[in-house]
Amino acid sequence: QVQLVESGGGSVQAGGSLRLSCAASGHTYKLYCMAWFRQVPGKGREVVATIDLYSGTTYPEFAKGRFTIYQDSAKNTLYLQMLSLKPEDTSMYYCAAESSPRLCSRYEYSYWGQGTQVTVSS
Repeated sequence: QVQLVESGGGSVQAGGSLRLSCAASGHTYKLYCMAWFRQVPGKGREVVATIDLYSGTTYPEFAKGRFTIYQDSAKNTLYLQMLSLKPEDTSMYYCAAESSPRLCSRYEYSYWGQGTQVTVSS
């Protein structure tokens, strides 16, 4: 099993930046891909960034140029650097991970953290 714990959320003003962290523990050697998602109450969960441990990163349009996903393998930690934050980025942010290449190719994840809140004020 894999456990994920997010941190780094908080309140910032528009234009500010935050770096989220996701500490992974357990059978982390099995992980093939990881991702950041976000969700606000009453809305569906949306992907923010993904990283495949062998082939790279992907971002939706709203994240391109502002968000960067990267990892520190030595620390078993995944990061999300967020710049130029906007009020519409306000959400609960979740870290996710998966060990199956097949599920990774479908952007499906078995392991989830508890989330960290990001609030951006105008």
